[in-house]
Amino acid sequence: MTYPDLPFSHVKIRVAGLVFCGRELALIRRDRPSGALYTPPGGNVHPGEDLVDALSRELAEELRLDPGDATVPQLCWIQDQMITRPGPTPPPRKLHLIFRLHITPEVRAKLATVEYDELPDGTSEPGIIEWVDHRQAARLNLFPLIGVAVSTLADPTAPPANPYLTPMTDATYTWR
Repeated sequence: MTYPDLPFSHVKIRVAGLVFCGRELALIRRDRPSGALYTPPGGNVHPGEDLVDALSRELAEELRLDPGDATVPQLCWIQDQMITRPGPTPPPRKLHLIFRLHITPEVRAKLATVEYDELPDGTSEPGIIEWVDHRQAARLNLFPLIGVAVSTLADPTAPPANPYLTPMTDATYTWR
């Protein structure tokens, strides 16, 4: 039984790709009145869609990255999200699956520099593709809350620590 009018009564899955080129990774920066918000490229998985196929689709849409131009995606972290947000519909519970991929400088040179996010009114909001040294990730306003996990990697190929990150709740995150 589901309760569609209750917060967190349904679950969405979001895949995201930490695309590394050396020590730098691609993040999407959106400038908001409260400051810059960074997110790794990715998005929601469509019903019935394979997780890696969803990741490939999102990376192609947002970065123009061909799956054959990167290493095989490696699942590194999972973060559970139950945060309140503005709007008339109850917020979903969201599971963020964070994958890591590596590309060469030649591939990076061909990738998009701007990503357009479609808004509910049919317009789009530009996001700048910014390459950031992974060791600086903890200093950024990064969503989901993966900055500390990313910045503490000894190097971009190092095995991640605990794959289950602390859940995002209203106590740990304020919707912006």
